[in-house]
Amino acid sequence: MSDRDEFGAFLVGFIVGGLTGAIAALLFAPQSGEETRTLLKERGIELKDQAAQTAEQAVARAEAAAEEAKARADELAKELKDRTQVVVDRSKEVVDTAKVKGKEVVETAKVKSQEVIETAKKKTKKTAAPEADAEA
Repeated sequence: MSDRDEFGAFLVGFIVGGLTGAIAALLFAPQSGEETRTLLKERGIELKDQAAQTAEQAVARAEAAAEEAKARADELAKELKDRTQVVVDRSKEVVDTAKVKGKEVVETAKVKSQEVIETAKKKTKKTAAPEADAEA
């Protein structure tokens, strides 16, 4: 941003200096009116050429800055895409791991519940057998 400010200050100084020089030349000119007009015409052409050159340089700088900004934006977009893909891949890994752990927990719960059921059946048979003997 400071390059832009410096260029603006340069351009203003250039224009003000050119006008000041032209006015001073008119006031202190020892030549005739025709010579002064010719001199002013030549100075005007020079100033016009310098202004055009300065404008061309400004356009070239602006185009270069725009290209640089576009390249940087493309680079950042690619980096963001890559990082997003890493996050997605990691998320898939976490989900897959959670699924496996969940299945393990379900299987463990099934086995434990089956063991509890078997133990309950055995206890029920043991307590039911003495009662059946007592009734008979």
